Amino acid sequence: MIFGKSIAFDQEGLGDTASAAYSSLALSAAQSEQIERLRNGDPEAFDNLVTRYSGDVYAVLFRITENAEDAADLTQETFLSALKAIKNFRGDSELKTWLIRIAINHSRNRFRWWKRRRRSETISLDATIGESDSNVGESISGNTESAEDTVLRHEREVALRKALLQLPEHYREAIVLCDIEGLSYDEIATALDINIGTVKSRIARGRDELRKRLVAL
Repeated sequence: MIFGKSIAFDQEGLGDTASAAYSSLALSAAQSEQIERLRNGDPEAFDNLVTRYSGDVYAVLFRITENAEDAADLTQETFLSALKAIKNFRGDSELKTWLIRIAINHSRNRFRWWKRRRRSETISLDATIGESDSNVGESISGNTESAEDTVLRHEREVALRKALLQLPEHYREAIVLCDIEGLSYDEIATALDINIGTVKSRIARGRDELRKRLVAL
């Protein structure tokens, strides 16, 4: 007999593992089907793509640009580029990660365009969010806060956004994707087209730079 000892399995653990594996396979199959429909020019598939991921893409772009109008424009450009590039998408990452990578490339191009024209780095507290009438300043105040708490929260948020916008582009991207959007190191590495070691380095250095700028404000 090859194995002299029996191996006891946790049946509940095996069940959870099997369920997770099944869900992963189902998700992969669903994504493959959606990609194929997109490649075939299915308009409904593209509408579903926009509906499902436009909020995530816009959130990333807004945090990177701190400008609602620019974020909206870049979101539209991202999905138009995705539609053109879908035939070359191999499916080796989640669609969301792939879209964020396209979005970041567009934001980098826009940022370089600004630099060539020496556009000043300002933050508009009156910038509206999406199609709503609420502005960014209003969105950070809670209904149960006192007037003093609201002012303090507002000041902290403004300081954080200002400091974040002052970070070098590669640090800001890493911080936004990790600390604000909650992407994993693997997802960030794919979105930024860098290795995980570089991701960890940029996040650590970005956080350090962010602390320094917050102290200086």
